[in-house]
Amino acid sequence: KITARLKRTLPVRGPQAPTLSELMRWYCLNTNTHGCRRIVVSRGRLRRLLWIVLTLSAVGLILWQCAELLMNYYSASVSVTVQFQKLPFPAVTICNINPYKYSAMKEYLYELDKETKKALETFYGFSEGKSKVRRSVDDWNSTGSDFFEQIPLLKVEDFSRTATELHSGQKRKIEGSVFHKDSSIVNSGDSNDIIGFQLCDANNSSECALYTFSSGVNAIQEWYKLHYMNIMAQIPLEIKEKLSYSAEDLLLTCFFDGLSCDKRHFTRFHHPLHGNCYTFNSGESGTVLSTSTGGSEYGLQVVLYIDEADYNPFLVTSTGAKIMVHDQNEYPFIEDIGTEIETAAATSIGMHFTQSRKLSKPYSDCTETGADIPVENLYNKSYSLQICLHSCFQKAMVESCGCAQYAQPLPAGAEYCNYKKNPNWMYCYYRLHEKFVKEQLGCQQICKDACSFKEWALTTSIAQWPSVVSEDWMLRVLSWDKGQKLNKKLNKTDLANLMVFYKDLNERFISENPANTLVILLSNFGGQLGLWMSCSVVCVIEIVEVFFIDSLSIVLRRQWQRAKKWWSGRQQGRAAQATASDVERQGHENPACIDEDLPTFTTALRLPLPQDSPLPRTPPPNYSTLRLETAFTEQLPDTLELSQH
Repeated sequence: KITARLKRTLPVRGPQAPTLSELMRWYCLNTNTHGCRRIVVSRGRLRRLLWIVLTLSAVGLILWQCAELLMNYYSASVSVTVQFQKLPFPAVTICNINPYKYSAMKEYLYELDKETKKALETFYGFSEGKSKVRRSVDDWNSTGSDFFEQIPLLKVEDFSRTATELHSGQKRKIEGSVFHKDSSIVNSGDSNDIIGFQLCDANNSSECALYTFSSGVNAIQEWYKLHYMNIMAQIPLEIKEKLSYSAEDLLLTCFFDGLSCDKRHFTRFHHPLHGNCYTFNSGESGTVLSTSTGGSEYGLQVVLYIDEADYNPFLVTSTGAKIMVHDQNEYPFIEDIGTEIETAAATSIGMHFTQSRKLSKPYSDCTETGADIPVENLYNKSYSLQICLHSCFQKAMVESCGCAQYAQPLPAGAEYCNYKKNPNWMYCYYRLHEKFVKEQLGCQQICKDACSFKEWALTTSIAQWPSVVSEDWMLRVLSWDKGQKLNKKLNKTDLANLMVFYKDLNERFISENPANTLVILLSNFGGQLGLWMSCSVVCVIEIVEVFFIDSLSIVLRRQWQRAKKWWSGRQQGRAAQATASDVERQGHENPACIDEDLPTFTTALRLPLPQDSPLPRTPPPNYSTLRLETAFTEQLPDTLELSQH
């Protein structure tokens, strides 16, 4: 009773306030933020409205500035550091543009070369004498002619879905889609100049696609490479290594850092599209060469023997070599980013070394080692974006086509595609490659950039080599050094001079650092709160306590009271229903007589009245009880006088 009386008398404030409005009023009167207090204590509607607008504006500015601070917290600043020191020399991979000696490959490419020459003669009138090359006993393309007839070169006469086979001269109807492989700009000349080839699904002949080219050279080369990869996929690796160039064939002279070097400083690896390639300073022996002086005289200098006369005329149309400068742990994608060097020229490549380091999540979407990428690394080298993309496409190729593409490493348990085992691989490959280019395979979404990488910026210059005055004696000396194996005089178009060196020993290190630390972020928050709301950390804790903890407790308490009231009403309703049902069931029987206990006053009121007895009425009052009886026997004299008056 005392507690209830105190609650009625004294106002309840703070966390024990019964309503949210009272809680907010208590907070505004007791908070350290001046704006909220001025809203309550200000007199006059205009002044109070002004303080409400100012306070809400300050809160909005605080939220905006805090959001900016949070976004800046996840940003990074770039710092560039330049050091002058002894630099490790990168790995230099050198490949001949012609992957295999044509004289050794003719026996494997006999059928393909014959079909290509027929197509050239039919379409361009190009004729050549009969080849004297005899087919090998091991017929690697015994079924090749059948597939040449199934996938011949076509001449598109018009756009009415008709084409003429260049081999047989028969006309066929074109079904399926038409793709222009060169570009969206088609030759504006006669439509008869457009040639290409048609690929169909082996399981469904109605699913076909025609690939056309605005240039006959591109069409013939693409068609030739398609069949060329099919043939090479069936030749064992040991034989292909013998058909390509050896280190003695490719390298004539070698110097590094002013000292002589030889083939022992080069490591061979076989590239599917470029044959035997050789990497200088690969680091496989555990030692990485370095240089302490910049300039062309202290880099790598090699003279390469290209042997232009033994090039495949249909596979490659340029002469020279391809090189790539890369890290020892990086795979050389020489077909993608290799640098071509000319013959009969001295190519000087100056380098600037840059090492970059990016911040990973949450600052950027890069990966440290590639372990978080769900793509198997097929190259056994450190992770890079290109390795991920090529591995992803090869995995999709194996899953969709049942075999692996020849230009990329083999996954475990897979085989390279060829006509004999996979007659449908060409159509499947082109369809899959089309999806890959359009980013429909998901590889571009899965693969991420590496957070750290090394880069060598190259500056290339070319000079005529050898000069006219030195050509005679230089070729004679080189022919003498090489003549014991070649048995012929060298031509300058068979030679290429290459120099790779550091232009200076400046190592640039580009790194990303967090633009804001946690301490700076909290300091900025405190500055914004103090500037706009004159608020401190204690004030923030007070806001959290009142607006979240206390407000939530009030809401929950009121909901609990409502639920409790509803439950009590429900229980009373059930009790009333139960009583009514008992009365109906018992009729006029007296339950008090049945019970062993004596009836109480409450139960007696519930007893039904007999039908013959009259209704009870309230008895008249006994007025004698209203008389006042004094506690004294005699009345005092002064009171007697008053009573008489």
